[in-house]
Amino acid sequence: MINVTIKETQNPTILKFELPDFITQNENFEFKNIDEAKDSPLAQQLFYLPFVKAVYISGNFIAIQRYNIVEWDDVKEAVAEQIENFVNKGGQILNVTEKKVTKQPLTVYAESTPNPSVQKFVGSRMMTKTAMEFKNIDEAAASPLALELFKFPYVKEVFIDENYISVTKYAVKEWQDITYELRSFIKEFIENGGTVIDESIAALNPKVEKQKIENFDNLDTTSQQIINILEEYVKPAVAADGGNILFDSYDENDKRVKVVLQGACSGCPSSTFTLKSGIENMLKDMLNDQDIKVEALNG
Repeated sequence: MINVTIKETQNPTILKFELPDFITQNENFEFKNIDEAKDSPLAQQLFYLPFVKAVYISGNFIAIQRYNIVEWDDVKEAVAEQIENFVNKGGQILNVTEKKVTKQPLTVYAESTPNPSVQKFVGSRMMTKTAMEFKNIDEAAASPLALELFKFPYVKEVFIDENYISVTKYAVKEWQDITYELRSFIKEFIENGGTVIDESIAALNPKVEKQKIENFDNLDTTSQQIINILEEYVKPAVAADGGNILFDSYDENDKRVKVVLQGACSGCPSSTFTLKSGIENMLKDMLNDQDIKVEALNG
């Protein structure tokens, strides 16, 4: 008898319905309507519920996005029961044949960062297209890897981008005591097909949403110039130190630029000051405007 566990996500319109066993090991599926769901008999059945907007299947869960005609509190138990009945009667969740994935060796090495609380773990291949920062386990719904890392009691925060993971630790442990353990865990997790970031859930994160190209097109010219400068001249240097920088806003009236610091840059007084001063001087020079001020926010 299989029981479904209901889990909330950062997006109030999406709930996860977790199963005790993995449904898929190496693929993620996203269905926006019943026609797209031909590879999932369960998803097709769920689309008969009028409030189901989208269905995501990944790892050991089915995530469902609802329309606003209902609240999850009113229907989530019934949905969980429907999924349980479907599975317990032998229903097929996916009717696609997963390709057998050969274990791909991965090299992971550790690098120190300007922030003594943060260590950068660099992999030999791309891990994600979407940079994300997780301050605690409740924020980590989009990253199965981050969820597992937070189970180490000394892990305080996790930042993931491209081919590296920056881990912030509590002071209770020194890096020389935990680096090997974390490096080995990350290597084995990814080599065994673990999902670093579920891109379908990550896309719904407000910070990720704000950075989308369509939002860039709606910004004023100065804001677009600032973003281009940050992307070309600042981000590469920040990434090398295990961090990230995001454009937040530009106030034309008081010439104030707000940027968000993530990863190793977040919470590090020296890097915050250095970045703020460096970015401010760069923007003043490149935009030919000495009145520009930069405010650095921690992610």
